[in-house]
Amino acid sequence: MRYLSLSRAARLAGITRAELQARIRRGEVATFEGSVAVNDLLRLYPSVSLQDDDALQRVERIKADAQPKLSTTAGETALPDPQVLMSRLHGLSQTLASQMSHLEDHKGLLDQVGERLDALAHASDDSLSPLVAGIRDWLHEARAGLEADTSVSAQSQLYARDTFLRIMAANVKLIPSGHDFFVEGNETILDASVRAGLKLSYGCSSGNCGNCKARVVNGETWKIRDHDYVISEREKAMGYILTCSHTAVTDLVIEAAEALSVEDLPQQRIRASLRKLERVSPEVMMLNVQTPRTETLRFMAGQRALLTLEDGVSQELPIASCPCNGRHLWFLVRRSNEAFAQAVFQHLRQGQLVCVEGPRGDFVLREDAPEPAVFVAYGDGIAPIKSLIEHAVSIDLIESFHLYWDTQHPEGHHQAHWGRALKDALDNFSFTPLASGRPEDAIALIQADLDEVASMRFYLAGPSAEVETLAELLVDLGAPRQRIATERTAG
Repeated sequence: MRYLSLSRAARLAGITRAELQARIRRGEVATFEGSVAVNDLLRLYPSVSLQDDDALQRVERIKADAQPKLSTTAGETALPDPQVLMSRLHGLSQTLASQMSHLEDHKGLLDQVGERLDALAHASDDSLSPLVAGIRDWLHEARAGLEADTSVSAQSQLYARDTFLRIMAANVKLIPSGHDFFVEGNETILDASVRAGLKLSYGCSSGNCGNCKARVVNGETWKIRDHDYVISEREKAMGYILTCSHTAVTDLVIEAAEALSVEDLPQQRIRASLRKLERVSPEVMMLNVQTPRTETLRFMAGQRALLTLEDGVSQELPIASCPCNGRHLWFLVRRSNEAFAQAVFQHLRQGQLVCVEGPRGDFVLREDAPEPAVFVAYGDGIAPIKSLIEHAVSIDLIESFHLYWDTQHPEGHHQAHWGRALKDALDNFSFTPLASGRPEDAIALIQADLDEVASMRFYLAGPSAEVETLAELLVDLGAPRQRIATERTAG
């Protein structure tokens, strides 16, 4: 029986991985070592066809908007490099030739069976002849029916779609974690892993440090750019490559270290520059800080970083962007009497140096928890919540998302366009803006909107008073305290 990885099965069925995970949890489909049988997939989605992918395309579009690639040059085209494409086509042609050869062998075997049945049917044993003749006639009729049937079965359509997907993208499985992702276009294995929200070890992402070294257990890769880091001949023989410099030709199994907790991430200090100042309102500024091409901040969604300006003033701020783009970091700064905010609003200019230190904090997404997630932001708590949600969308594992944003600031819900875009693109996302500032109002909406509060996970961010009050109200409502993550922010 043929099995498919969950990521590949979801793509072939034109659904999100989260939807497939939900059906697995409900017992509607069985898995074997993290894979789904083709027949079980077709039983769940009998109308699989090459055209039924509108929903998936909507999700992919919002992912592309929410999470830019690790580098600006990766994945610029949907087609892989010509050499990679030729290698994939060559591999598929060999597989096709082998299958055709086996098919001809089986057809020859059936011909021999038919001939022997003919001979037995004409034998002198009168008691045996009618039975053999019946089997012979059934075999002839069945083969004639197969040859006359020109329709394309659902299984054939699925295999055709799978073949096309294997030409356009390669699936990479990581061990020992079991995580998997797709490498598309001309992107490197590292770029693809970061785009998928995974946290492989890396440093410069440009082939100098060797931190992204990993071992290819199975499959074929292609070196798409040179690197200065030297891999020893012994390591090459063992299958080691730099994931920042190689793409996947075929489906791969790779042994690589992943950061699975905040303790696994190294503390970094990067001299970056201010790429853009975006004035949201007279009181709010969004900073886009860009790290050098040879350095990328590794962090988990929801964490913070310490920013230090050229004049020495500094402030620790939540990162308001997805970890999948660690070179382009966004921060929200509100006007205040603090030296850092004064510098931002009075004399900070594009191109000035900014020192970034981090990551800090443990307000992060539980990636092993696929149950529905509820995000509540008060005021500027939207910054870490935005990072969490973008990462949750990128890993496509959580069953559903609910965002409640309560702000009483004059500029209102300045990220409402982002929330509405997610709501339009994702069937499992809802966005509710509030402007009361009262946790009791939020809990009333949560109680009215959601069932089974005890089975959900909650992420709360904002000023201490509101966050602590809402957390206690959720516990009173039946939410387990260990399922409530909190982050205290200013404003």
